[in-house]
Amino acid sequence: MSELYLIVGLCGERVAFRAAEVQSVIELGKITTAPRAPAFIAGLAALRSRALTVIDCARSLGIEREAVELEGRQAAVVELKGHIYALVLDAVDDVVEAKDSPEPVPARLGEGWQRVAKGMVETELGPMLVVDLGAMIAGPDLKKAA
Repeated sequence: MSELYLIVGLCGERVAFRAAEVQSVIELGKITTAPRAPAFIAGLAALRSRALTVIDCARSLGIEREAVELEGRQAAVVELKGHIYALVLDAVDDVVEAKDSPEPVPARLGEGWQRVAKGMVETELGPMLVVDLGAMIAGPDLKKAA
């Protein structure tokens, strides 16, 4: 039995999240900033009376961009170690079945992508980079960036 992947758009790239790790895809409502939080944490939002930590995936990858409005954007909801996170996406494409198991990434990626890359998987939409959601949530190495 093959594994299912959620194909999403991030920073102009199509990548894959393991579908089993994603609880749902939502449209973000109001985001409240979190004082003193690292720049990749956009703030907090509510989902069914629970607080979500909102992760700006572009900033987590270390990609600088103009300030963009995150409210109203789609986000993948994931749970890690008892905490719920909303990973802000550029787009949500489809859920597809992998044709094989993930393989090592055949090329060197940019630093942010290299940090979150779990491997490559072949799908009906072509090869996709599989993203380690825990690494995306952890964000860039802030000590290294300082």
